Amino acid sequence: MDQPEVEARTEVADGMRITWHQPIPMDDGTVLRADVFRPVEDGRYPVILTYGIYAKGIAYQEGYPHQWGKMVADHPEILEGSTNKYQNWEVTDPERWIPHGYVCVRVDSRGAGWSPGLMDPNSPREIEDIYQCIEWAGTADWSNGKVGMLGISYYARNQWRVAGLHPPHLAAIIPWEGANDTYRDSGYHGGILSQFQELWSKVQVVNVQYGRGDKARQNPNTGESAAGPITLSDEELAANRLNAYEELKKHPLDDQWHRSRSADLSLVTVPLLSCANWGGQGIHPRGNFNGFDEAASQQKWLEVHGDSHWSLFSSGYGLDLQKRFFDHFLKDIDNGWDATAPVMLNVRYPGEKFLLRYENEWPLARTEWTRLYLHPSDRTLSYEPPTRETAVEYEALGEGVTFWLPPFQAETEITGPMAAKLFVSSGTEDADLFLIVRVFDPDGAEVTFMGSTDPNTPIANGWLRASHRALDPDRSLPYRPYHAHDRVEPLTPGEVYECEVEIVPSCIVIPAGWRLALTVRGKDYEYEGELGEFAQRFHYATRGTGGMTHNDPDNRPMDLFGGRVTLHAGGGHEPYLLVPVIPPQR
Repeated sequence: MDQPEVEARTEVADGMRITWHQPIPMDDGTVLRADVFRPVEDGRYPVILTYGIYAKGIAYQEGYPHQWGKMVADHPEILEGSTNKYQNWEVTDPERWIPHGYVCVRVDSRGAGWSPGLMDPNSPREIEDIYQCIEWAGTADWSNGKVGMLGISYYARNQWRVAGLHPPHLAAIIPWEGANDTYRDSGYHGGILSQFQELWSKVQVVNVQYGRGDKARQNPNTGESAAGPITLSDEELAANRLNAYEELKKHPLDDQWHRSRSADLSLVTVPLLSCANWGGQGIHPRGNFNGFDEAASQQKWLEVHGDSHWSLFSSGYGLDLQKRFFDHFLKDIDNGWDATAPVMLNVRYPGEKFLLRYENEWPLARTEWTRLYLHPSDRTLSYEPPTRETAVEYEALGEGVTFWLPPFQAETEITGPMAAKLFVSSGTEDADLFLIVRVFDPDGAEVTFMGSTDPNTPIANGWLRASHRALDPDRSLPYRPYHAHDRVEPLTPGEVYECEVEIVPSCIVIPAGWRLALTVRGKDYEYEGELGEFAQRFHYATRGTGGMTHNDPDNRPMDLFGGRVTLHAGGGHEPYLLVPVIPPQR
């Protein structure tokens, strides 16, 4: 693609020196474009760099009005101390950092915004680009030689990957709610195709492709198109991008395509602060927990919170956390960060209440791993295994079966990863298992939370396609079965199979008198209560799954997944839900 001549220009505005469309040449001749926000006073400053697909010229307030409105309503401090004119989706506000002595560099990823090239989301080429952008920023005459990366989701998952390449000037990262395993974290849940990228590609990606020109939104600060200086035809645009969802569908097993888009956490050695969301079920928290646990970094911290996917990142709480971490590693300030406990948990209580607690490890060393056995005869959970053979059958694509634990006699905390072992037979050669850990109050009302992308998120989710039941023995743990996803092993109808299911880590303090339940079903969770205004308007809100649905007909054909499933117990089969019960700190 021919690249038109674009002149970068610099101006002073709102207490910052801003360079619009700064060229950053890549080794293949492509010139990426970035907006650079610097202090007005000359000097050498640490750099916060982001590289992503959402277009640096799209105003947060215009591109993401639902998210913006909820965020500022819940955290009004965001409206104070900044004009908010430079706010972009999932990246930090430069007006919060430039007065603090930082430079912010926002790079449009290849094929997006003002950067030409083939749009191939999360591709290996993007990671090569980021490496070169980091080194460009780290050697600029206004840089102190230390580059940090900070951002949500797309701007987080590429941090894990580029960190494994060890760019010399990358000094620290804060991956905020970002996956690192393309297959397991967000693409295929337990081997079942997630439809999230289908809607994501249409809603958040295509409209900011480079070359949309006068068909795209305008940057309110410059009056220019947010998607490049040229306008291409629809045919030309289509030829310059790959459809992320269609590409995902071509790779139903964990093959080299997925590995090339995932991080090798054993290679990550940079100081890191991994920030997870309890309610991010199906998209990000697995990556943040595993990233903290498996990264080779000697200096690493885990922070976990609730609320929406975007709000706390920009809130006063999030900003303070980010500044303390980066001040220590990018400015060498002795601010006590090194004495911060390695694990910071915002422990979750009903009513959207959270209490910050510091811990020394993850999972917590004092965890009382507790098996709650499934009893199909009366659909209960019990601390004792079944003594006789029983079974319960349900429609394979139906609402399934719910198993209930008696009311808790005392307040009980469950915090950490979970797992289940089931014994399953199917009337067909496969079955998809959807597991939902749920909590109900004494009146029988289910307790859900504002999750990362859905306001009615249940406590925890797990998924498994029975034909993907094979485990990787080297990576499996009692509380985290790790499936190889490298082969399909069809079921013999009527034969019983042992299936271990990974359940995404979560946290809930359950009051006395309340009940815990496990639902095993053949389709996505659906919140049955009344939907609030935000849930009715937000495009990713899907009655509790936040857009992480699993209904693609190509991936779940009726003749293979539409039969009946039976859960077995007794006679040598002891199905259970493994939960991490946490005693009080001593």
